[in-house]
Amino acid sequence: MTGHDRLFRHEHAHKLDDPGRQGWLPTADVLAHLDLRPAMVVTDVGAGTGYFALPMARAVLPGGRVFAVDMQPEMLALLRAKTADLPITLIQGTAGHTGLPDASADLAFLANVWHEIDDPNAALTEIRRILRPGGRVAILDWRPDVEQPPGPPLAHRTPAGETAALLRAEGWDVAEPINIGKYSYLVMGTVPAR
Repeated sequence: MTGHDRLFRHEHAHKLDDPGRQGWLPTADVLAHLDLRPAMVVTDVGAGTGYFALPMARAVLPGGRVFAVDMQPEMLALLRAKTADLPITLIQGTAGHTGLPDASADLAFLANVWHEIDDPNAALTEIRRILRPGGRVAILDWRPDVEQPPGPPLAHRTPAGETAALLRAEGWDVAEPINIGKYSYLVMGTVPAR
């Protein structure tokens, strides 16, 4: 993620918490595909205000943890106010440099940030580094075949097939993309052998 014109800026953070968002991107539908279990460690890259980090933290109890990574300190401050007693660790970082140790997560989750990343190969290298053997990546992003708003301009969106092809080219074992909610797709891959 970078400071270019595709970045969703903290000045619009209120849109992330709009209750209407559950109508077109239900968190329960997304989490149902992530196979979250107690004691898992999840990295939410581009966590924003915690739309997914908060329910993921509840899903990995007891014993689990969510690393909420975002490049904007303002987003992390908004999320910090919501974490209460949840096992969430806030980290200022990017998809290409999360700041996490090697092999520290079971799942890396990127929601609505894939289209913002300038160097997807660098992001996948970093994700591979932080995942444990057998770890998975889940990329949830905007479909280019649906009208907007909401979401970024159609020209900024990366098709699911292109995202899946990039992961396969990098050696990931990739499941077939699926559509989620009204505007999104989910691509999931398992970390390649080191």
